[in-house]
Formats: sequence, C-alpha cells, structure tokens
Amino acid sequence: MPTAHEADERPATGGGDNEVVDDVSGRLALAVGRLNRRIRSSTGGLSHGQLSALSTIVRRGPLRPSEIAAIEVAAAPTITRIVADLEARGLVERAPDPEDGRSLFVSGTEAGKALLDEARSDRARAVSAVLAELTPDQVDAVRAALPALERAAQVAPPASPASPAS
Repeated sequence: MPTAHEADERPATGGGDNEVVDDVSGRLALAVGRLNRRIRSSTGGLSHGQLSALSTIVRRGPLRPSEIAAIEVAAAPTITRIVADLEARGLVERAPDPEDGRSLFVSGTEAGKALLDEARSDRARAVSAVLAELTPDQVDAVRAALPALERAAQVAPPASPASPAS
C-alpha cells in the first residue's frame, strides 16, 4: 500500500483500457525517480547531463557536437554549453576537423576518462547498496527485467561472454 506521499508523487493516470499500462507507467516513473535520486550523488561532481555527454564522448569519440547532440537527444545549444563546461574542467578537448575547417571534433582527455571510471565505480557501489537491501528473489526479478529496461532506456545490453569451445 503506498503512503500518502508516494500516492501524491505518482503521475495522474487515465482510466479505461489503459489503466494497467498507466499503473505500470506511474509505478515505474516513481521507482526510477527514487532510484535516480539515491544514486545521484555518484556522478563525480558532474550533472547527469554532463556525465552522460562525457560518457558518450569517451565511448564513441571523437565526435562532432552535432553527433553528441543526436546521441544524447539534446539541443545543439545545450551540448555546446556542456562541452564548454567539460572542456573548462579539462575533461574533453576540441580539435579542428582536418577535412572541414568549420567543424570540430570533441574527444575525452585522460582526466575525463579517469573521472568517468571513478563515477561509474561510485554509481555501481551505490546500486550495489540498493540491491543489497533486496531479497534474492527481488534481485532475480530485477535481473529478469533488465532486457526490457535496457530497451526502454535505449541502452545496448552488455556483450555476452563467449561460450567455451566444445
């Protein structure tokens, strides 16, 4: 039974045929929001937008700002501001595009890669602490839900370990 406070936080839902989907939507929005707040401090001192952009740049860079904006689903001025902030912190660097002098590439610096590794470790520890509060059956349920959650979040699942040769 939800507390009065939790019930107030749930998004309003319509009735009718979509009631079950609306209930899942509201419950998922509440759970994701709460989990996000619990691990929010584990971002290496960056905003979530900055951390996400840094992760994209380190994993997929060097990238043009327009490519970062497309991947992050963010407006170009937002990415321009984020890249400038990351560059001022020494976490990314810009280099001119050798084929197009009007464009530039953004890539992660060693400091950016190190901060990203630290933030990932901090977030993994925070999530581990949350999972430690659950029963083994609840952890199994979370594990079973991961493929659907990864798809909904448009996150590629990790590569499966190679099977040993027979």
